[in-house]
Amino acid sequence: MPLRAFRGKSLPPTRSGVDTGFPKGNATNIGSGALCAHGPSGFIINPLGKRSRLGDLTYAGAIWGIAGFAMVLLLAPTVVVLITSFTGEQTLKFPPPTWSLRWYAELLQSGELIDATWTSLKIAFWATLICGVLGTAAALGIARSRSTVARLLDSLFMSPMVLPAMAFGLALLMVFSLLSVRLSIWTLTVGHIVICTPFVIRMVSAAVQQLDVALHDCSLSLGASRFYTLRRITLPLISRGIFAGCFVAFLTSFDHVPVSLFLSDARTEVLPIKLWQILEASLDVRVAAVSGVIVIVTLVGLIVAERLFGRGVGVAERR
Repeated sequence: MPLRAFRGKSLPPTRSGVDTGFPKGNATNIGSGALCAHGPSGFIINPLGKRSRLGDLTYAGAIWGIAGFAMVLLLAPTVVVLITSFTGEQTLKFPPPTWSLRWYAELLQSGELIDATWTSLKIAFWATLICGVLGTAAALGIARSRSTVARLLDSLFMSPMVLPAMAFGLALLMVFSLLSVRLSIWTLTVGHIVICTPFVIRMVSAAVQQLDVALHDCSLSLGASRFYTLRRITLPLISRGIFAGCFVAFLTSFDHVPVSLFLSDARTEVLPIKLWQILEASLDVRVAAVSGVIVIVTLVGLIVAERLFGRGVGVAERR
């Protein structure tokens, strides 16, 4: 009988002189913390399972404890903001003394916040669209290459993620100043493209590296062109990575503050800067209401994208 059949079980005694397949007089670890000693008279089991189970429980408790602490640390600010946004008072206070939806209704009548939100959405849309094209192209070119040039390009593309955002925003401002380019919504869009493209490259590169090269080779060997293979084979299989990268790029562009501080002019007022100005003046509850809307819309977008986009990718992969 194989050794794994005795894992976690008591071994039956054997008669003297019967060959068990083990060297006599030695000890064998049969798993689950049990030490099996065998000799001419049979097997002797030394159960260490209790010690092993105690260690497993301790390890699992430590992991779950750390994970729980991290979840509380990450989710607590969001939960506090959401709860505070339903206050009926005039200032931010937690927990709210009274409950009301008045501040969400106030958002519909706040022209300055609506204009700032619309500007942020336009910048994020164009930045995400261009980042998706540039980041996907760059990832397809360097993801599987091991050349020195590819490594240098990868480091160059990832530099906006490494450099401090304030220093990078100041550097872009100096570049536009040297080129005599006036600040506008388009210079701010360019800055967001530079900042957000690395996220798309990293996500798409991970998807490309998991792609089976044989599918690409089979398509070419059957007479398909490289463009047809890219359109019908490669892009559908890495579409999840492209979507994830574009989603992260959109969120990053929508609430990016440092680059917006340096590259926005007086006529271009984005939502994060507007909220910062409101908080400097007073503890306006509208800020919490805007944050609540952003959180809810983000969660709904994630759920809808997973239901629709993920299901479509699964069907494409089965085909």
